Amino acid sequence: MWQEKDQQLYRSFQFKDFKEAFAFMTKVALLAEKMDHHPYWTNVYNKVEIFLSTHDAGNTVTDKDHRLAKAIDGLL
Repeated sequence: MWQEKDQQLYRSFQFKDFKEAFAFMTKVALLAEKMDHHPYWTNVYNKVEIFLSTHDAGNTVTDKDHRLAKAIDGLL
């Protein structure tokens, strides 16, 4: 579930292993590129953390972030 904190949407994802985490990140990357909205994220082994905010709006959460979050959820 996405949480709004520190002017960002945040969600942590955990997968079976690195291969599954990386496959998910690849899907998110293609989706983000298509939407022209690129996340800040981290990955360590099977864990992926995604932080969304809109830089053009002063690094705050906008509808653009909510749309990408919903699209990312659709990948699961």
